[in-house]
Amino acid sequence: MTKEKLALAVIERLKQEYPDADCTLDYDQAWKLLVSVRLAAQCTDARVNVVVEDLYAKYPDIDALANATPEEIEEIVRPCGLGKSKARDISQVPDDFNALLKLPGVGRKSANLIMGDVFKKPAIVTDTHCIRLCNRIGLVDDVKEPQKVEMLLWQIIPPEEGSDLCHRFVLHGRA
Repeated sequence: MTKEKLALAVIERLKQEYPDADCTLDYDQAWKLLVSVRLAAQCTDARVNVVVEDLYAKYPDIDALANATPEEIEEIVRPCGLGKSKARDISQVPDDFNALLKLPGVGRKSANLIMGDVFKKPAIVTDTHCIRLCNRIGLVDDVKEPQKVEMLLWQIIPPEEGSDLCHRFVLHGRA
């Protein structure tokens, strides 16, 4: 079986198992997902979802957050770890992949998540679940570097399936 056929079979099986796969971070606006993604580094999505409730209660829009001092933000986001750098790095949300990559604290994984979930553009989020499962299933062959896995998946995954597939990998990996 070719990797392309294997990829399509995996997509179909995971669609059956997890029909409503979605990002586990709570957000209703693009800037909130960027904030949550930044806070989620080395922190669980569940904890981030609790912390941002207080953050958005105090700073209900991007302008309010932009006018806050890093010290004020740090007080709230400290439970997510790395509070000082995370507070400093929270910023506005561009809809361009390369512009997202230029933001402090935003790498390929975060930029792909925002591009796929917020802007509905083709994206492949290569987190630990994706990398582990792609290797175990045989979609990639002993490749552990996130960007290399992403590039290999772009070759075999239909672009419109990438974002949802990665969410299903997270759900399946956790299960």
